[in-house]
Amino acid sequence: QVLLAESGGGLVQAGGSLRLSCSDSRRTITSYALGWFRQAPGKEREFGARIIWVGGTPYYADSVKGRFTISRDIAKNTVYLQMNSLTPEVTAVYYCAAALYTTGTNFGNARIWNYWGQGTQVTVSS
Repeated sequence: QVLLAESGGGLVQAGGSLRLSCSDSRRTITSYALGWFRQAPGKEREFGARIIWVGGTPYYADSVKGRFTISRDIAKNTVYLQMNSLTPEVTAVYYCAAALYTTGTNFGNARIWNYWGQGTQVTVSS
């Protein structure tokens, strides 16, 4: 079983940056895709970015492209989400997730993700 733990959330002013981290203490995520979602109050969970652990290929939703960067550190078994030029509209709880995948997997669908972290709050003030 994959156990994910996010960290790095907090309060930041508009225009600022944050880096979220997601670690798997059991070191079992090497066969998975890792992703970041966010969920604002009253809204559905929204896909942001994902990275394939083997090979490191990233993919971004249009809403974050150019401002967010997903990466991984193999030695630390950790996935990161670097978020720049933050705006109040991105205030949400951010979740890390892991998914088994095949060719054609629709990573934008939250239902296909197998494991989730507990979430970390990101608040951007104006």
